[in-house]
Amino acid sequence: MHPGLVEVTERLRLRSQTSRAAYLQQMADAGDLPRGRRMLSCGNLAHGMAACQPTDKDRLRMMDEVNVGMVTAYNDMLSAHQPYERFPEKIRQALRAFGATGQVAGGVPAMCDGVTQGEPGMELSLVSRDVIAMGTAVALSHNMFDAALCLGVCDKIVPGLLMGALRFGHLPVVFVPAGPMPSGLPNAEKAAVRERFAEGKATREELLQAESESYHSAGTCTFYGTANTNQILLEAMGLQLPGASFVQPNTPLRDALTVYAAEQAARLARAGQGSMASILDEKALINALVLLLATGGSTNLTLHLVAIGQCAGLQLRWEDMADLSNIVPSIARMYPNGKADINQFHAAGGTAWLFAQLLEAGLLHEDVVTIAGPGLRRYTAEPVLEQGKLVWRDGPQRSLDESILRTWRQPFSPEGGLRIVEGNLGRGVIKVSAVAPAHRKVRAACRLFESQEAFVQAFKAGELECDLVAVVRFQGPAANGMPELHKLTPYLSLLQDRGFQVALVTDGRMSGASGKVPAVIHLCPEAAAGGPLARLRDGDWVSVDAEAGTLQVDLDAAALEARPPVSPSEPVRRGWGRELFGFMRTAASPAELGGSCFTESLAIADQADQS
Repeated sequence: MHPGLVEVTERLRLRSQTSRAAYLQQMADAGDLPRGRRMLSCGNLAHGMAACQPTDKDRLRMMDEVNVGMVTAYNDMLSAHQPYERFPEKIRQALRAFGATGQVAGGVPAMCDGVTQGEPGMELSLVSRDVIAMGTAVALSHNMFDAALCLGVCDKIVPGLLMGALRFGHLPVVFVPAGPMPSGLPNAEKAAVRERFAEGKATREELLQAESESYHSAGTCTFYGTANTNQILLEAMGLQLPGASFVQPNTPLRDALTVYAAEQAARLARAGQGSMASILDEKALINALVLLLATGGSTNLTLHLVAIGQCAGLQLRWEDMADLSNIVPSIARMYPNGKADINQFHAAGGTAWLFAQLLEAGLLHEDVVTIAGPGLRRYTAEPVLEQGKLVWRDGPQRSLDESILRTWRQPFSPEGGLRIVEGNLGRGVIKVSAVAPAHRKVRAACRLFESQEAFVQAFKAGELECDLVAVVRFQGPAANGMPELHKLTPYLSLLQDRGFQVALVTDGRMSGASGKVPAVIHLCPEAAAGGPLARLRDGDWVSVDAEAGTLQVDLDAAALEARPPVSPSEPVRRGWGRELFGFMRTAASPAELGGSCFTESLAIADQADQS
């Protein structure tokens, strides 16, 4: 084991002792009660099985049999989630054949960030994670179930399902993926059309054609954004079947994996094994973080992993991420960090290669519990069909494409590329895995914006043809729900391509596909909380140094403090349902604590349990 990995894990364990003990006690108390429907009254049980088939009712009356609850994020507007339409019936049939039963316990909302990027609805994106967590809790609160299956893939959906399911951690919980869409127009070509459109050199019809050729089918988008990062991290946590993440939808192998996932949930429940609380511990959380770093995954996970950990009583911090980033090599390259899409990554060796390499390097905890059984070594295998039967075989012994996957001894980079940046403007994170070394240090006059639209207007007016630190403030969790600022990407990229020094500084988020322009994001404290960003003025000189990990405005502390903080020009945003979520923005924790509405209530509960 790498000593740095051991040190960070032990630090996490010690920091979390009180909250983790309270969580485990709560799960133990729940586990000591009669399992599932066994403590329901006759009236409760009758309601819970009223709509079931007669054979399912007979099984549900047999209290020793297993009933599996499904929490689904299905809708047919998300390409990644459209395949879930047929999953519940397939799962019910599989469980009947296994001598068990299955019911859809509930549905949770699943918004598509790709549809809402740059729109008012994007301000609901991050808070939707906590809504999904609450929806998951409502679904499982019926106490009808001995195990649970979570059907979700995308950005806030998997973190929300994890957060909600963790409060039922006395049960086995298995995540069931749907798989990526087939490869379409290469991501780099799509990005080039976006940049030409931003310059006015491509028509809207050309842009729509390129986008439609890229996003063209059922399944997850093929670039390495938050959705596909989620999938790799679920395997690292041991909550998804080995190698299941990137098998395409509506194929025999995908169907076989779905059936096996249902059977495995029932198998674990029958054996009284594989509770979620026993699987997602500090080692599993660190394993997920290592995979995030080794693959250059989405910066959104710097929020989500913290919030997920809190729901399991684990107090992960950005320092843990930064310290591990120093020792975890970058061994995968997928767009936007490289040219390959997720299908090419899967074909080159996929997750089996990643786990084998990182275990060999001593950078993963092998001694963990997973839904597939004890030990992370199981995840070095890949699923295949042999004569129609699902089996796992050893993964490839070498990378099948070294432009996509490399060994830990000859990595793309010796470090993971995720860094903390701090200084007199606050503290944030930056991902440099896609940023060329020549662009990692920028010093320029800043220009202040309060929206993506204002930035785009200034660009189109020709006001940004210069070295520039673009500061987009009042974008944090408390201000407007922390929308992604993906609309900025092609414009910032164009300015950089024209030879200007360019950087972004914001208390908001970038897309999970953060790219080649240095972006200090998630800055804390946010401007709406009176952070230093609220004291900046147009023309202040700002320095971003990703190598040194510094972010400074050229003012001494007294001069900066003497400036009165400005307030947002539009303090209350209404329309598109945003006003319904005002109470959640008020309760949201800072970005470095996960941007979660639950942080304070979980802390209070932990303290009460320990008193």
